[in-house]
Amino acid sequence: MTSPFETDQIDILADKARAGQISRRRFTQLAVMLMGTAAVAARGTPVLAESGELVFVNWGGDAITAYDTAYGVPFEAATGIKVLQDGSGPSEGAIQAQFESGKPTWDIVDADPFSAQALGRKGMMEPIDYNVVDKAKTREGFGWEYAASSYFYSYIIAYDAKKFGDNPPKSMADFFDIEKFPGKRSMYKWGVGIWEALLVADGVAPADLYPLDIERAHAKLTAFKENVVSFWGGGAESQSVLMNGDASMALIWSTRAKILETDSGGDIKFIWDQGLIAPGSMAVIKGNPGGAEAAMKFIAAAQDPAGQVIMFNLLGQGPSNPATDAMLPPEDARFNPVDPANFALQIPLDMDWYEENYGAALDAYLAIISA
Repeated sequence: MTSPFETDQIDILADKARAGQISRRRFTQLAVMLMGTAAVAARGTPVLAESGELVFVNWGGDAITAYDTAYGVPFEAATGIKVLQDGSGPSEGAIQAQFESGKPTWDIVDADPFSAQALGRKGMMEPIDYNVVDKAKTREGFGWEYAASSYFYSYIIAYDAKKFGDNPPKSMADFFDIEKFPGKRSMYKWGVGIWEALLVADGVAPADLYPLDIERAHAKLTAFKENVVSFWGGGAESQSVLMNGDASMALIWSTRAKILETDSGGDIKFIWDQGLIAPGSMAVIKGNPGGAEAAMKFIAAAQDPAGQVIMFNLLGQGPSNPATDAMLPPEDARFNPVDPANFALQIPLDMDWYEENYGAALDAYLAIISA
């Protein structure tokens, strides 16, 4: 992970490149030296846009190639505007730091809608221009003032089919039932979706979830924590804990489900029942160097079903444009979190609740799992 000091050094280099004191190629070389090869492999090389270019910031790894293939290359062909892919990871804090620098180098970010909304209300994000971005190309209820819906994923139960094949889990209550389903568990480190899973397992009806009773969720978590072998922070980690047999069940991102089932030869399976479905979004930093107009055009272009099919195939993202559903092969529908049959079994996360409450809830959650 790049330290704040290293990040500051990269900022200094970027300033020198803008001023013409070093070449952009030299900027990239020096930034790679500062970050180290491991960080570059995971997050991608820092990018610095030329005039007339855009920088799209995602979470690195396979996402860099996927976003470029699905959206970047077609957008450049249609508009002449090159979109550089940056895998630095657009956390809420990083986005805020970009804005507060007074000279952001990022244009568009793959952000949690609740983070974009919280920052937007502080004047840090551009309102989505729905005269350019077509709200009719999004699913009902998934459009926000400062974030445009771009994909879906879910927190779902994956399980050891060798162990539970004749009696698979069917609910969140089963996930937390160690007597009926023996073995260790793995859960998400950053809380999202886990609070809902805890409460549903504790008997709260999905319709009554919000506002979340965090104290009740944390009481159940505290009582259950000894059964959790790991709190994973990334998708690869969630895969390995199941593939290695360290856990008999895990709450994982749906984007990993197909990979796990394929890589394990069917020894690991998953269910959609009582999954927690979450939206991803694209958002634009206020004062972005490439301009809000070009950024909105890119977001609008990313609504194209053809690009969303590519993102489903490469990353397992559920498409935000409903028109994409009919373009997916029937045999792949079971891996799509927003396929009507799968969507009906799940519980949508409430972005409004997360916008107002996430920070305090996360602090309390982390205190419990790290104790």
